[in-house]
Amino acid sequence: MTAVDVTVRTPDARLDGQLDMFPGATAVVAFAHGSGSSRHSPRNQAVAEELRRTGVATLLFDLLTPEEERTDNVTREQRFDIDLLTRRLTGAVDWLAAQESTKGVPIGLFGASTGAAAALRTAAERPDLVATVVSRGGRPDLAGTEALQLVRAPTLLIVGGADTDVLRLNEDAADWLGGPSRIHVVPRATHLFEEEGALEEVADAASGWFAGVLGERER
Repeated sequence: MTAVDVTVRTPDARLDGQLDMFPGATAVVAFAHGSGSSRHSPRNQAVAEELRRTGVATLLFDLLTPEEERTDNVTREQRFDIDLLTRRLTGAVDWLAAQESTKGVPIGLFGASTGAAAALRTAAERPDLVATVVSRGGRPDLAGTEALQLVRAPTLLIVGGADTDVLRLNEDAADWLGGPSRIHVVPRATHLFEEEGALEEVADAASGWFAGVLGERER
C-alpha cells in the first residue's frame, strides 16, 4: 500500500491530495472535510486508516485552494459555500473515475460537517458513479431538500448522541433522502467525537457500512 501525493484537477481548481490505492481494493472513498479543516484532519485520517485496513482505498484532498483557505480563515465564508464545495467534490469524483488506477472501482464518499452536504449533492449529481455516502457529524440539511430527494445512494448518517441540534437536523434530512438511509448515534459523543472510544466507533460504523453496501453491489 503506497500513499501518493496527487493533484486533483477540477474544472475550476487544482487541489492537493493524497491517494492511497492498492491492488484488490474493493472501493475508493473520497473524503470531504468539514468546516475549517483540510486533508490533514486527524479525525478523517483516523477513519481513512481503518477503511484501508478493511480493503478500501482512500482519497483525502483539500476542497479549497491555499489562497481560498487563507481567505476562509478570516471570513469563514467558503466553508459554508455548499455550491463551491460540491463543485470541487464532484470534480474529484470525475477525476477518480478517469484515473487509470481507480477507473471502474466503486466510489464512496465520506463527508464531515459541511462536507456532508457537498457529498450528498454530489451523490445526487453523479448517481452512476457514487455508490454510497457516509456522513460524520454532518449537516445534510445544507444540501437542500431538492438534492436530498435525488440521492439514490445508500446513506449512513453518524451523529453524536450529545450533539442534539445536529442529530435533529440529520433526522429531518433523513426523511427527505430518496435512497435507503440509516442514522447511527454514538452515545454521549459531541460534535467532534472527542470522547474516549467515540471516533473508533465512527470508524467501525463507516467501514462496516462501506463493506456491507459494496458487498451487496458485488452479488
